[in-house]
Amino acid sequence: MTKPLKKAVLPVAGLGTRFLPATKALAKEMLPVVDKPLIQYAVDEARAAGIEQFCFVTGRGKTAIVEHFDVAYELERTLKERGKDKELAELHAQAVAPGSISTVRQQVPMGLGHAIWCARTFIGDDPFAILLPDDLMQCEVSCTKQLADAYRETGGNVVAIEEVPMERVNKYGVLDIAEDKGRLVSVKGLVEKPPVDKAPSNLTVIGRYVLMPEVVPFLALMEKGAGGEVQLTDAMAKLIPTQPFHGLRYEGRRFDCGDKIGYLEAQLAFALARPDLAEAVRGFLPRYV
Repeated sequence: MTKPLKKAVLPVAGLGTRFLPATKALAKEMLPVVDKPLIQYAVDEARAAGIEQFCFVTGRGKTAIVEHFDVAYELERTLKERGKDKELAELHAQAVAPGSISTVRQQVPMGLGHAIWCARTFIGDDPFAILLPDDLMQCEVSCTKQLADAYRETGGNVVAIEEVPMERVNKYGVLDIAEDKGRLVSVKGLVEKPPVDKAPSNLTVIGRYVLMPEVVPFLALMEKGAGGEVQLTDAMAKLIPTQPFHGLRYEGRRFDCGDKIGYLEAQLAFALARPDLAEAVRGFLPRYV
């Protein structure tokens, strides 16, 4: 019997250098898309999958992320006094249960694998999801819920995947495929940022994972991979001989909000999906094309 999936780790220690100077004093995960910060989208997505406990792997200057999920008594009182019932209801709807968020510090930038290892006590002996807030997902069914359903179906590790042009595979973790079943792909190997001529496929891992806790001892070895960092992909590959491992072709769209063009596209896509904004956005767009 598979354990219930109730935990999620969100690595949020990055400096966001591609968005300087905006990120000089503001955590990149607090950058808004329309009217919600990236971190809120990630938490909402996880909650839609039944996740109840969250661990933020933070760094210096990231306190605003945690404060965003705290109760703002003065703000709520002001909204109530001014009759802003709609805004107050939105705040309450986004609130998480007391005690559901914990944080750990990644004191040194040693890669995604190191960030996940920093959450080892939180993970314990339970399966857990990983959400990278830079990857903003627009899906009818939460991407993390799609992964959670696949985890219950397969009883093992599942990563969200998408196809990219072969000339770009050297920017991603790449799957070596055992069997392509359509929606699900069984995996026999993983390679982090391979040279284009040595990539086993063009199926790449994006920032959504459901992993078994057995990945943590491999991360603890602190073996450095691509870029001289502790790579999560390398540790995941070591699970494959002993555990089910699948890639999931998720249904939806991903926006790379760690990139300026991806971030700008996300603004438009999410605004156009809003009934209160879509008409106005379509009205002004022709002036810029």
